[in-house]
Amino acid sequence: MHHLLAIAFCSAALLTASLAGAADLTIRIDDVRSDDGTVMLALYNSAGGFLKHAMGSADAKAAKGSTTIVVKDLPAGPYAFAIYHDANGNGKMDANMMGMPTEDYAFSNNALGKMGPPKFDDAMFTLPATGLNATVSLKH
Repeated sequence: MHHLLAIAFCSAALLTASLAGAADLTIRIDDVRSDDGTVMLALYNSAGGFLKHAMGSADAKAAKGSTTIVVKDLPAGPYAFAIYHDANGNGKMDANMMGMPTEDYAFSNNALGKMGPPKFDDAMFTLPATGLNATVSLKH
C-alpha cells in the first residue's frame, strides 16, 4: 500500500511539472483586409522542417483589421511561424503563375526573404515557459 501511494504521488508530481512547462503563444495578426475566410497558421520548431513539415497548426475566423490566434500548451523553445489569410476559403495559399503569393501572408518577426521566403533563423523566436504575445502584419 505504501508503495502504491509513493507511485501515485510521483505520478502526480511529474504530471504537474509537465503542465507547468506548457506555454501559450498568442499571435495578433494586423492588417487583415476583410472578414472573409480564415487566417491560417503553421508552426515550426526546426530549420530543417521550416515551411516543409509543420509541427502544429491553428486557425481563426478572419476579422477585418486584426485577428488573434492562440496556440496552447507548447514546450518552451525555438519556433517560427508562417501565416496566410485564406480569404477565398479554398484551404491553400494561392499563388500566381510565377509562384508569388496572391493571398496576404506574414512570418514571425515580420521576417522577409530575398527572392523567396525568409530563412528559419530570420523568423525564429524563443518561446519562454511563461508564454509569449507576438504581433505580425500581413503583407499585401
